[in-house]
Amino acid sequence: MKRVGLIAPSIAAADLGKLRDEVRELESAGVDTIHIDIMDGAFVPNLTFGPWILDVIRSVSHLPLDCHLMVTRPQDWIPIFAQAGADRITVHIESTPHIHRHLESINKLGKKAGVSLNPGSPVSLVEELLDWVDVVQVMGVDPGFSGQDFIPNTVEKVRRLTEVRGSRTYLIKVDGGVSTKNIASLRQAGADIFVLGSFIFSHPNRRSAIAEIRNYLK
Repeated sequence: MKRVGLIAPSIAAADLGKLRDEVRELESAGVDTIHIDIMDGAFVPNLTFGPWILDVIRSVSHLPLDCHLMVTRPQDWIPIFAQAGADRITVHIESTPHIHRHLESINKLGKKAGVSLNPGSPVSLVEELLDWVDVVQVMGVDPGFSGQDFIPNTVEKVRRLTEVRGSRTYLIKVDGGVSTKNIASLRQAGADIFVLGSFIFSHPNRRSAIAEIRNYLK
């Protein structure tokens, strides 16, 4: 199956003072989905958004919304963001001893389910879940803050997930530190979805930034 590289801007890095304009510009530039980082200040040392952020984005766009839950007790957050309109909900393997239960809950709510893997966690932690998920997300930085340096062994993790994928249909997503310096090697290793924050939103022109990234995904 030919896989297409998908661009998923992380809205946490956007200018939130003009969020609607940012989303309109991203959609006009042809991005594929909006990545929304939900942080609770406990699982990671930062706070971001409540479910209201989905209403703001939905008011100007119909792009798929990908909610990345960096939270303790994901069971408390999954129904909230499902009801708010998330299309995909991704939960960290490190956040819970009951990951199957949470993935099943996401599916029962009619949403696509993803599992995320921190830089210090091996791929083997999620191998038993690969028949249950739509997406496996590999963190390229320690979660919590944008603008960190990319951790090089992320590429090897992506390659391993590609090797074991076989006939399964899950997509491989990379979140954190993605830029023109590493996106080609990630793509070659088998990654399908690329979450970009600082690269897009620190660029003087959003459309140009996305076009530049597209050149590396051809």
